[in-house]
Amino acid sequence: MAVKNIIRSLVNRALLVKQLTPEIEEEINLALTVQGYISDAEYEALEYLMKAMDEGKVRLTAS
Repeated sequence: MAVKNIIRSLVNRALLVKQLTPEIEEEINLALTVQGYISDAEYEALEYLMKAMDEGKVRLTAS
C-alpha cells in the first residue's frame, strides 16, 4: 500500500466497521509520524471520520 494512501485507507476501514479501534488509531498516528505531514486529501478524510464520530456513526472503542 502506498504511504500517501494509508491514512485514507485506515479511515475507510474505520468507517466500514463503524468504529475507531485502538489499532486503527495507532496506525494512523504512525503513518502521520512517518510521513511528517498530511496532504489535503488525508486531512479531509480525517475530518470526515471526526464528523462521523461526532454524529454517532462511528464509535471509539477501548482497548
